[in-house]
Amino acid sequence: MESDEDLLARMVRGDEGAFAMLYDRFSAPVYSLALRMLGDRAAAEETTQEVFLGIWRGAGAFDPRRGSVRSWLLAQAHHKTVDALRRARLRATDPLPAQVAAGSEIEAEALRGVETGLVRDALGGLPAEQREAIILAYYGGYTQQEIAGRLQIPLGTVKTRIRDGMQRLRRQLVSEVQLDA
Repeated sequence: MESDEDLLARMVRGDEGAFAMLYDRFSAPVYSLALRMLGDRAAAEETTQEVFLGIWRGAGAFDPRRGSVRSWLLAQAHHKTVDALRRARLRATDPLPAQVAAGSEIEAEALRGVETGLVRDALGGLPAEQREAIILAYYGGYTQQEIAGRLQIPLGTVKTRIRDGMQRLRRQLVSEVQLDA
């Protein structure tokens, strides 16, 4: 019986018989590895074919100092299977998980979008001074002291503008929600 290394050396020279013998020796473990990782027979068969096509094309890349032919083949199988898993995730069409299907994340994101639009519209209805103070505080991240310095107005004026603007926003948003209900 010819060694794995000898078969691989013959494959480098284009010997199809050597390829067939290597395939017979290692197709089952390669397929088993792919099946175990993928959980799908058709995908495991396809991955096995990809592995052996890669081995046929790249037999010269084998370095016996780094390990056996078997370990090299199984490493190639592992890499190809991981690639197949990544591709499957990218084009996954599986049903949504129950909690997402129930709407927890999607519903929350949609609600945030609606709320953002309502708040944006309500902000547009505020006097310019109140809108500017609120935007600087809540969207700009500035403290009231920083807003006072930036706008060159007293701190008390900033506090009043933010308080009055927030009260107005609240009234407007509450009435908007009540109209929709």
